[in-house]
Amino acid sequence: MSIEVRAATADDVPSLIGAYEWLFAPPGSRPPSWNEQRAVVALREAIESRDSMVLVAEDDGGLRGFITGYFDMHSVRFGHRVWVEDLAVDPERRSAGIGKRLLDEMKGWASERGASHLELDSADNRHDAHRFYEREGPSWRSVCFAWEL
Repeated sequence: MSIEVRAATADDVPSLIGAYEWLFAPPGSRPPSWNEQRAVVALREAIESRDSMVLVAEDDGGLRGFITGYFDMHSVRFGHRVWVEDLAVDPERRSAGIGKRLLDEMKGWASERGASHLELDSADNRHDAHRFYEREGPSWRSVCFAWEL
């Protein structure tokens, strides 16, 4: 089956919400602040906003992956940034090029918006994801620190 990558629409929100389970499965976990109703609102806002992009990858069997990106900051050092908040592929379809297609499409959207770079962070225990990101040839690596408020 061939994979189509396209911009998400409001009709995709229910299946996208379900696909977040891919991120929550080990080695991930459900964030303590996860609220499905809030997530629905946030996804709809991201889909409708000019400053964000939600892409879906699908085939005849349905949703196979998604990525969310936000044109979020004008850095003094680096210029405009696009932040990838979520990137997930159906566990049954990983290593089939879907994540690469989604990431490449998001890079294209970021470039069209005038971003100088695209960034994301990934939990320390997501070793498979890290191998994927390394294969994609990042320009640099960093360590992220976060505080829940």
